Amino acid sequence: MEPVRKPLVADDDDFQSGYSYPRTSRMNGLLVLLGVVEALGVAAIAMVCYWTAHYRGGFAWDGSGQQFNWHPVLMVVGLVFLYGNGIIIYRFVPRLQKKKLKLAHAFIHKAAFVFAVVGLVAVFGFHNATGLPNAYSLHSWLGLGCVVLFNAQWVLGLSTYMLPFASRWIRTLFMPYHRFLGLAIFALAIAACLTGLTEKLLFSIADTYSKFAPEGILVNCLGLTLVLFGVFVGFIATKEEWKRQPLPEEQPINMSIE
Repeated sequence: MEPVRKPLVADDDDFQSGYSYPRTSRMNGLLVLLGVVEALGVAAIAMVCYWTAHYRGGFAWDGSGQQFNWHPVLMVVGLVFLYGNGIIIYRFVPRLQKKKLKLAHAFIHKAAFVFAVVGLVAVFGFHNATGLPNAYSLHSWLGLGCVVLFNAQWVLGLSTYMLPFASRWIRTLFMPYHRFLGLAIFALAIAACLTGLTEKLLFSIADTYSKFAPEGILVNCLGLTLVLFGVFVGFIATKEEWKRQPLPEEQPINMSIE
């Protein structure tokens, strides 16, 4: 009779070990979706850069509207493009060692946070220089809440999964919440972008927006691109059959019990 094999040592990071290309024909679907996500992300960055450069006067750091233009660009790059790629990094390089994937995951998210902070400095500096009030709109509430929650999530993730403080059962207990909060905050970031884009258009081209002004059409397309990017990131991140499988050296140790 074949002996029963039970794990002697469990993989304490199994819940966070990331994701891998499945060894099935569905791998092609994952690769296509990853390509679509990157294309959408690059398109969103190109559109927000073109919008601010062509229609809004370019960039500066002098308290003018050109300083404000850094805000949408940095937020799209940081809290959408980098954040989304940080979420699905395990799908991109499943053969990389788990510890290196964790470092990449943490680094990309911290880079996203830095971009977001600089974007906030840009818009607050513009408001203060021009005498505009701060943090009164729904957009600003969503954006500030997103940045605060994002950093709190990053600190909790670092202390739980990167530093040797948390026990195995705490890591296992927290992982579903870590995943859920990551996607929820990502959705909040896209919502903040959409409200911010609409707010800027209403402030800038209120008279022509309803007449399908080219600037309005461009920004509407940018918003749709951000939504599609978020939808595909969420789909890839929650597709169970695309979860990364542990590498051979990461497999738990087994002992035969006669």
